[in-house]
Amino acid sequence: MKKIIVALENISKSFDDEQILSNISLYIRENEFITLLGPSGCGKTTTLRIIAGFETADTGKVYFEDKLLNDIPPYKRNINTVFQKYALFPHLNVYENVAFGLRLKKMKNEDIRPKVKQMLALVNLKGFEKRNINTLSGGQQQRVAIARALINDPKVLLLDEPLGALDLKLRKDMQNELKNIQLKTGITFIYVTHDQEEALSMSDTVVVMADGKIQQIGTPTDIYNEPKNAFVADFIGESNIVDGVMLEDFKAKFSGHVFDCLDKGFEKNEPVDIVVRPEDVDVVDVDSDKAMLSGVVTSVTFKGVHYEIIVDINGFKWMIQTTDYVGADQKIGLYIEPDAIHVMKKSEYSNMFGDYSSFSDELEKLSDATEVIEE
Repeated sequence: MKKIIVALENISKSFDDEQILSNISLYIRENEFITLLGPSGCGKTTTLRIIAGFETADTGKVYFEDKLLNDIPPYKRNINTVFQKYALFPHLNVYENVAFGLRLKKMKNEDIRPKVKQMLALVNLKGFEKRNINTLSGGQQQRVAIARALINDPKVLLLDEPLGALDLKLRKDMQNELKNIQLKTGITFIYVTHDQEEALSMSDTVVVMADGKIQQIGTPTDIYNEPKNAFVADFIGESNIVDGVMLEDFKAKFSGHVFDCLDKGFEKNEPVDIVVRPEDVDVVDVDSDKAMLSGVVTSVTFKGVHYEIIVDINGFKWMIQTTDYVGADQKIGLYIEPDAIHVMKKSEYSNMFGDYSSFSDELEKLSDATEVIEE
């Protein structure tokens, strides 16, 4: 197992009597791409700033390679940061922006030149040395910022929402670019985002945060398939989250039906939260023997690869993603395999998520826009 390079132990932080971080502990390994994921105000950027040294924790300890960092200033930490606003120097060209850190170290020009060329090649900006910063696109400016951060050979690179200002296509291109850079350099990347798809596609490890606490740590697959509570299940992708009862091992009851499932270890008749992902539900004929649940379709949205339908089942609105077309107001049956059912213990987030009564594309886009503004 790879050694731990950054350790946070029992970190708490408040601003103006508002608790931002509440006793969090986190261990980050060398060569890891780890993402802090959560909504605005959850504490992810504050965590990053504490690692960088821009903020000081009220309580707790920060270690870097087993050395206590609490009183070490940012410039003495072998950690660099790439910000959402890249903080490039507009009066310097690309070459001088990238070389800036080496010039501060009084390095000779003949030693700086090959390192700058190496970094620009790494971020696919070979031949851009003399370009004015103001003539570059957003994606190109971001690459300059990354090259400038990497040229000092940090052990850890912190990235605070670095793709937030880019358009969707460029953002996806840069996701691949960043992952490739991390693999080539072997540097530990600690990445902050509120974008679930970004976190799942780039990361080795995802840390889901809410209300100043770590809700779950795991691989993208684990976080998606085995969420620990209703918040994680709702925040990572779409989820139908319903009240249920664990009758016994491998038997769960919800929405008026008893289902076989793969979960065990709960008390008999324990109230639980049940998660079923929209893509894991099969639409069947309502009169079919396979129909476990039935409901009325309230809306249908064509998504290109599939249809997204909202189904009213006993007053609770489910989302289903299917390649089969169904019409609005049609009564349909639903079939759910045992491995599509995930059982979670009740938590403070129970009954807060999972019903699609108010779901619409417009509301989702408005929520995303609000996130960007608040961040």
